[in-house]
Amino acid sequence: MEEKIFFQSGDIQIEGMLYKVSDDKGVVVTHPHPVYGGDMYNYVVELIAASYRKKGYTTLRFNFRGKGESQGSHDDGKGEQDDVIAAVQYLSDIGIKNIDLAGYSFGAWIIARAIGRIENIGNMVLVSPAVSFLDYSMVTSINNLKLVVSGSMDEFAPVEALENIVSVWNKETDLEIINGADHFYMKGLDTLASILDSYL
Repeated sequence: MEEKIFFQSGDIQIEGMLYKVSDDKGVVVTHPHPVYGGDMYNYVVELIAASYRKKGYTTLRFNFRGKGESQGSHDDGKGEQDDVIAAVQYLSDIGIKNIDLAGYSFGAWIIARAIGRIENIGNMVLVSPAVSFLDYSMVTSINNLKLVVSGSMDEFAPVEALENIVSVWNKETDLEIINGADHFYMKGLDTLASILDSYL
C-alpha cells in the first residue's frame, strides 16, 4: 500500500509517496515541470511507478521543493537535484539495496543532471526528456542510462534531436519512439506501459 512520507533535503522537508514492495530493489520516480502544473500525481509518473511495482520494485515518487506539501521554492533545477539525492538516500536508509532512477520530462532533466553526484545508482530510464526546451548541454554521458522513451509527435523532444543526443549519452541505450504520442501522452499510454513492462 502506498503511504505518504516526508524526508529531508538539506534544511527543507519533502513530501513523497512510498510503496514498499522489496528491500532488494527500488526506484525513485521524478515528475514534470512544477511551474507548469507537474507534480508526483501526474498520470505518467503514476504509470511509471506502477510499472516498476508490478516487477517487484519499491517505489518512491515525491514533489519537488515548492510543490504540494514540499517546503522551499522552485530552484530552476539546482535544488531539485538535491531533492533527488535526498530521495535516493531515504530509500537507502530504509534498507533498499539497489536503487534505480526514472524521470518524466522535467524530472528526466533533473536526474540526468544529478546522476554524477549520486553513488551506486543502478539503471536509469528517461521518459520524454525535453531536449528542445531544457538545457542538456551539461549532460555529456550517462553510463547507466538503459532506456529513453518518447512520442513521435513530441515537440519538446523531437525524434531527430533525441537520436543525436542519446547516442552521445550512451550508445548502448535503447530509444523507443511511440508513434502518434505527444509530450503529454494523450495517446500512447498503453504503449508506454507495454514498453516499460518489457524493459523491466
